[in-house]
Amino acid sequence: MKRNYYIFSSGKLIRKDNTLYFEPGEAAEPPAVSEVEPEEVELTEEEISVDDDSVSEAESEDNEPKKLPRKPIPVEDIDSIFCFSELRFNTKFLNFIAQKEIILHLFNYYGYYTSSFYPREPYISGKLLVKQVQTYLDNEKRVRLARKFVLGSAENIKKNLQYYNTRGKDLSPFLEKTAGLISKIDSTEDVQELMGIEGNIRSNYYITWNLLIDQEIKFEKRQKHPPTNPINALISFGNSLVYTAVLSEIFKTQLNPLISFLHEPGERRFSLSLDIAEIFKPLLSDRIIFSLLNKNQIQEKHFSKELNKCYLTEEGRKIYLKEFDEKLKTTIQHRQLKKSVSYRHLIRLECYKIIKHLLGEKEYKPFTIWW
Repeated sequence: MKRNYYIFSSGKLIRKDNTLYFEPGEAAEPPAVSEVEPEEVELTEEEISVDDDSVSEAESEDNEPKKLPRKPIPVEDIDSIFCFSELRFNTKFLNFIAQKEIILHLFNYYGYYTSSFYPREPYISGKLLVKQVQTYLDNEKRVRLARKFVLGSAENIKKNLQYYNTRGKDLSPFLEKTAGLISKIDSTEDVQELMGIEGNIRSNYYITWNLLIDQEIKFEKRQKHPPTNPINALISFGNSLVYTAVLSEIFKTQLNPLISFLHEPGERRFSLSLDIAEIFKPLLSDRIIFSLLNKNQIQEKHFSKELNKCYLTEEGRKIYLKEFDEKLKTTIQHRQLKKSVSYRHLIRLECYKIIKHLLGEKEYKPFTIWW
């Protein structure tokens, strides 16, 4: 199975012949005066496999530091590349990863997702594109599909609450309110009203986090731009990873990521990724946050605060990414397929179900956690 590669060190990504290399070195440009220069951190073996003698900086006989050697990246093994550092690359590199159908996701100094290099779609379908647009333009069809995304998200949130409700946390009032909000979804005829219901379900859910998380936290409400406390920083980082994971899976299907149904299609974003990500946030992002905090793997020291913003340090992001990558690889026995599938493959299966719905082959039923 192909895997994701996460790069934290500064340097260059280059192509030489038919191989990709990471070359450690200086960033393309010095950081802005207001920024703290990020510490260079070596990649782990899981991120890029290298010989032991090439991990640390070598010295010559006169004790002068040598240039760090290039580290080969096995191209056929890559699904997506996540860049969390200052990197340089050229058109040769971009053309090569486009040819190999590799997506490049970019994150800024604070670990916030900024953009993706998205190769030309290899599985385009004019027929499906027309159906996707027609469904968006037909309000009745659009709302019917949008309801499914909200329902899937809500049911998975409820599943998380039920899990902790049986483990010494009295969440009965919150479960009751969630059920009441879910009952309104099917009768909603407007996308904006649906977004309002989804927002209310999330708000009710976030109140419980002070009970679900064993560490002492003060989490009152969701704040995104920018996150102002550790919990908001974790949610923003986790949600961006779910968004990019969904985008990578959409790329492997015939769906167009720009045409969405719950979120309004807009400029500079793949809005269908936002739709599908709503369903998987409770499973991927939220459960990872609960686990990391309750096991004290993420602590106060893993956050950096500046004025009115809070973000994960590089060490904190590495801890989260390790858990996220392991979560994507986790397998479960699929009830319909009767075989083991990874969490990442569950996202792809969701895309296939949406395609069947758009083509009129089978009514879409959103993924809900059954274990």
